[in-house]
Amino acid sequence: MTHVDLRSDTVTRPSPEMRQKMAEAEVGDDVYAEDPTVNRLQEMAADMLGFGAGLFVPSGSMGNQVAIWSHTESGQEVIVEKKSHIYNYELGTMSAFSGVTPRSISSNDGTLDVEEIKKEINPDKYYLPETGLITLENTHNNQGGKVYPYERIQEVIDFAEEMGLPVHLDGARLFNASVASGMDPDEIVEGFNSVMFCLSKGLGAPVGSLLVGSEEFIETALVGRKRFGGGMRQVGILAAAGIYALENNVERLAKDHHKAEILWKELNELGFDLTPDPVETNIFFARTDSIGVNAEDLAEFLKEKGIVIGPRNEREIRFVTHLDVTEDDIDQTIAGIKDYLGRVA
Repeated sequence: MTHVDLRSDTVTRPSPEMRQKMAEAEVGDDVYAEDPTVNRLQEMAADMLGFGAGLFVPSGSMGNQVAIWSHTESGQEVIVEKKSHIYNYELGTMSAFSGVTPRSISSNDGTLDVEEIKKEINPDKYYLPETGLITLENTHNNQGGKVYPYERIQEVIDFAEEMGLPVHLDGARLFNASVASGMDPDEIVEGFNSVMFCLSKGLGAPVGSLLVGSEEFIETALVGRKRFGGGMRQVGILAAAGIYALENNVERLAKDHHKAEILWKELNELGFDLTPDPVETNIFFARTDSIGVNAEDLAEFLKEKGIVIGPRNEREIRFVTHLDVTEDDIDQTIAGIKDYLGRVA
């Protein structure tokens, strides 16, 4: 039986208090916009981030893809960072559903340099696809939960405004970025045309994400959600979990960051090659080839001790802390890793 799960913050389970709120939720038919709990959640999300309206969607990927569909026209290009979630883990949906193609830009740390973006904007020629949207990710999953520097965000937004281009934020872990940086979430997202954030990761809800933007944008996004198959009915039972998460589980993300820091420091002392350096939020990557260890073998060993980790291949592991991981669990994990290293030395 698994006792410690460090694969992802998506494995969190609703607390008894959250379950109680779900059981008590007033519901209605959300396709008719008659679910009062969903309506409250959408208004809460929009107010928290300083936007006109919000839309509850089943997943972060759907929220991102509805945003792309709403902002763009078929045949356009979308600027993405090469290691971003939108580009790597959403199954080419922007092309399949919205008829747009990604224009990927490489970076060292997941942050796009505005000068590099400028180079990828095609000249105004009838035979070249035009750019329809720029996307950023904060925190950046594939860069170990890196917080996108605010100054660099503003450089991109200022350029986009000059060009008349919308900018969408994949803010799946936006509140981790807020807690880590000390900035309010509405400050971080100022200037974006749309933002998606997840309830089902560090915030601990079982399902759901929010897409926010102007009232006009959300009217369009509502159509997109329906086309993607995301219209839901008496979904207030899930929205209630989201409301509880936003009211109770944002500030406590600092505890997850602290637990990641403890684990990061211990693995650093053991000789693992870690990214980022230092850890910034609740995610980091550990390369095992630096100490001559097979990551998948280590994972199998720990699994027998009830500890589940996420090897990406034989050389690298992603560690993610969350509300269902305690400091005792971190100590148990460290002890298990030291035990394995002692056996293979």
